[in-house]
This record gives sequence, C-alpha cells and structure tokens, in this order.
Amino acid sequence: MDYRQPKPRKSQHARIVHELGRLIVSGRLKPEDKLPAEAQLCEDYDVSRTVLREATRVLVAKGLIYSRPRVGSVVRARRDWHLLDPDVLHWLMQSSPPNEFFDKLSSVRCIIEPASAALAAVNATPEDLVSIAEAYTRMEAAKDPESFLQPDLDFHSRIADAAHNELLAHLCNMLSLALRESVKYSNQRPNLHELALPRHKAILTAIQNRDTLGARHASLVQLEDARAALSAVLGADFPL
Repeated sequence: MDYRQPKPRKSQHARIVHELGRLIVSGRLKPEDKLPAEAQLCEDYDVSRTVLREATRVLVAKGLIYSRPRVGSVVRARRDWHLLDPDVLHWLMQSSPPNEFFDKLSSVRCIIEPASAALAAVNATPEDLVSIAEAYTRMEAAKDPESFLQPDLDFHSRIADAAHNELLAHLCNMLSLALRESVKYSNQRPNLHELALPRHKAILTAIQNRDTLGARHASLVQLEDARAALSAVLGADFPL
C-alpha cells in the first residue's frame, strides 16, 4: 500500500501509518521514545484497537518501532530503520533539507551507477542496447525539463536492468523515488540539453562499444555534472 499520499477514502490505517511514520523520521519522536498509549491513539484517530495494531505492525515492518507486551510501541534507533523502504525514504526526503538529502543520494549514486554502467557494457543484450538508446533519443527530443525527466529516468533504469544483476536492479529500483526528486531539481539548471546530453551520450556509446572502463568513467563524469547542477540550483549550501 502507498502511504505517501493517502486518499480520503482510504482507511484510517493508512493515515496512522503516514502520520506516525513522519513524526518518527522527522525526529519529533526520537529513538527510545514511546508512542502514545494505545487507548490514546485509538481515541485520537477514532479507530479500534485492531486497526491501530495493523498500523503499528506496518511501522514495525519498516524498522521504525518495536512493540512489546507491557512496554508498548517504542521508536527504534535510526540505524535500524529500513531507509530504502519507499515510504521511509519519502518521509526522509520530506523532513530533510534538500541539500543534505541530495548530497547523500549523490554519494550513493556515485557508488552504484558507474558499476551498473560497467556491467551493462559487458552484459547488455542487443535488445537492452536498443532500449537504452531509445530512452536517450527521447531525451534529445524533449522540449523542456518536464518532458526530459521521464526519458532521463528511463535511461538510467534501463542501464541498471541491462547489468542483469537482480540485486543491483532491485537496489536501483528502491532508490527510484529519490532519484526522481533529485533529477527534478538538477534539470532546472539552464542549458540542460547542452550540458546533460553529451555526458549521457558518452555513457551510451561506451556501453554500445562494450567499453567497461569507458562506461564507468562516463557515468562518473555525468554524476559529477549532476552534482554541479544541483549545486547551481540549490545554491552554495550544496557541497561539490
């Protein structure tokens, strides 16, 4: 279930997960803090104990709390949170300054994406190469940052798929929400096409040529450019 934008007709279960999750991830409820008593939460949300317990089980599954008899529900240490869970990641983005969050994401991308590109240069099938090239062609044809966004995301996700490593593809997929937000920001930089397209084309060409080192290097160059774009958009507070 997607708790990021609960619809009015959705159950109170979704609302409880969303609101308590945000309180925890934002730091308003701190590690080792107890959630309000079950009876109080049932009254606040006007729900039964059954509904409340279903919601707390979701928060337990996301690593945000633990529940014990005669203790109640307690916030877990941040290191125990499932940070790649899409909802936890969304709450983290909502509660963190953009420069701080995107700096961490950029560092992770610099570890993952060059490796994906290098593997794609080795493992991509002819169909994969056509698919990556098709995404790049749509990037070239895009008229504005809004229409550039989805082809850009497709380009990177198809490279991850072309690596043919299920664990790596799953990890990239878990980060897709955060990547979308990051690319939205970086694509606001002026001269988007002139600056971004040659760097993406270099990745594509290296993969097509089965050039592992070239693909890795081209990906790193593109990511450094993305970091520079974020710096230009977010200002001096974003570290290069």
